[in-house]
Amino acid sequence: MENFRNFCIIAHIDHGKSTLADRMLEMTDTISARDMQSQALDDMDLERERGITIKAHAIQLNYFQDGKEYTFNLIDTPGHVDFSYEVSRSIAACEGALLLIDATQGVQAQTISNLYLAMENDLVIIPILNKIDMPNAMIDEVSEEIVDLLGCDFDDIIHASGKTGEGVDNIFKAIVERIPVPKGDPKAPLQAMIFDSMFDKYRGVIAYFRVMNGTMRKGDWIKFLYTGHEYQAQEIGILKMTQVTKPEISTGNVGYLITGIKDSKEIKVGDTITLRDNPTTEAVKGFHEVKPMVFAGIFPIENDDFEGLRDALEKLQLNDSSLVFTAETSAALGFGFRCGFLGMLHLEIVQERLEREFDQNVITTVPNVQYYAYTTRRTVIPVSNPADLPDMTLLDTVEEPYIRAQIITSPDYIGSIMKLCMEKRGELKNQIYLTPGRVELTFELPLAEIVFDFYDKLKSISRGYASFDYTPIDYRASDLVKLDIKLNNENVDAFSTLIHRSKAESFGRRLCKKLKDILPRQQFQIAIQAAVGAKIIARETISAMRKDVTAKCYGGDISRKRKLLEKQKEGKKKMREIGNVQVPQKAFLQVLKLDDE
Repeated sequence: MENFRNFCIIAHIDHGKSTLADRMLEMTDTISARDMQSQALDDMDLERERGITIKAHAIQLNYFQDGKEYTFNLIDTPGHVDFSYEVSRSIAACEGALLLIDATQGVQAQTISNLYLAMENDLVIIPILNKIDMPNAMIDEVSEEIVDLLGCDFDDIIHASGKTGEGVDNIFKAIVERIPVPKGDPKAPLQAMIFDSMFDKYRGVIAYFRVMNGTMRKGDWIKFLYTGHEYQAQEIGILKMTQVTKPEISTGNVGYLITGIKDSKEIKVGDTITLRDNPTTEAVKGFHEVKPMVFAGIFPIENDDFEGLRDALEKLQLNDSSLVFTAETSAALGFGFRCGFLGMLHLEIVQERLEREFDQNVITTVPNVQYYAYTTRRTVIPVSNPADLPDMTLLDTVEEPYIRAQIITSPDYIGSIMKLCMEKRGELKNQIYLTPGRVELTFELPLAEIVFDFYDKLKSISRGYASFDYTPIDYRASDLVKLDIKLNNENVDAFSTLIHRSKAESFGRRLCKKLKDILPRQQFQIAIQAAVGAKIIARETISAMRKDVTAKCYGGDISRKRKLLEKQKEGKKKMREIGNVQVPQKAFLQVLKLDDE
């Protein structure tokens, strides 16, 4: 145990975590030069395509210093705010954290957020100034920001470059000297925390765990405290670039466990593993419960694929435990699931992974947040689907979630950022100059207003310089209404949304206009209406496709033509009464990308 060190790398998005991890793998010979590629730990095509880390990745490195061999368990974490749950789980399995800060960008919003997360868990923080080889690196200015943020000395900051490998030796020395040895008693009853899991179609569920006390041996009968299930440890081992089997994993170490479990519901991330015959009395204090921020319905295109989609979501949940889902039905889309996500990028990634990894083509409904409806009968109803909103005659008030947003930017963009936040019903709470060239703005905003396009707009008006992070604060009463979309007087529940009364009309108009462009024309006229209760607030009409019934009438009396046109008119009227409007999948996807026009 004296030679174990467990740590994670935390930073804002694009500050070079995965590049630094690559150099650490190379310099400890964990990966051969032949197998080396950039973002070596990122094993998803999506991660490489987008250049972001989506999953936290654990790996074991062996490092030699002063004739001693040290075992490092490293966890590379994501930097985007939508994957902060991955970071919280990684932090729970470590004693130290490398806080990476880009010398060209300085301290960003997510840097501060992840730092507080690590401090809450009493982790030792090693500050690293990365990308010092860049020509526009602001080494002195950013070093001052780090000292102000952490209260450390200038000498505590390690200058490094993940790209060239400069300074990585100093990082290794700091890990050995500053990060504490894992605590725990190898002779105590086994107590291990599951911090991640995945599904392998040949071997079943693979759990990744950190041993807090005791020792786990191959062949032991183990028990999961949360579910109460008992299994035999068929295979255990450590996590190198591939899984390496070991006869035992002792206190302070990180490893994987295969028990042959095929049902993904039987393992829960955050659960405690102990021995069946000598169990521990208390569970490991894990990480906080996931709180979904954005809800959307996910439906299979074919109703026959419903069970396949359930199976895919359960397997995906093993690998991404921040995903939450329950079954629901929709009049327009049939059977599907109401899913909870941490943000819009998370929703996009889940949809993409369902298609790529599980061959599930799905339709996603308009995303919304969770509200609380208070009725006149003094009951409280959680509303994550607009269809759950009680009747207006029974409704007293609706509360929506508010967040505290931290935006760090250059003073040049303060005006346009304030304008954007005010448009989103935000309220400026604080403005602090971190340095003469960097300012931190704190706003309180309704979560529903930042769900769609807030992040993209913030990046475009600040030319990519503003960084954004948020924390939920509370629920507040708001004047919210349910906006329904009707096609020929029939409600399409998949398009229903809860929206602030002041924005209902403009949003309804845009939605109707968008649907007019997307929906295919029929043999009959289609009326697209946006309604709040019984009041229609916007309307567009798709005219009917008409056959030229008078083409055969050349010359002759006008009454012959009129008779044919009247007959056609009657037919169209009847068709409209009995005709159904089929909404194509493209329409649901396009509504998600509803931009300001």
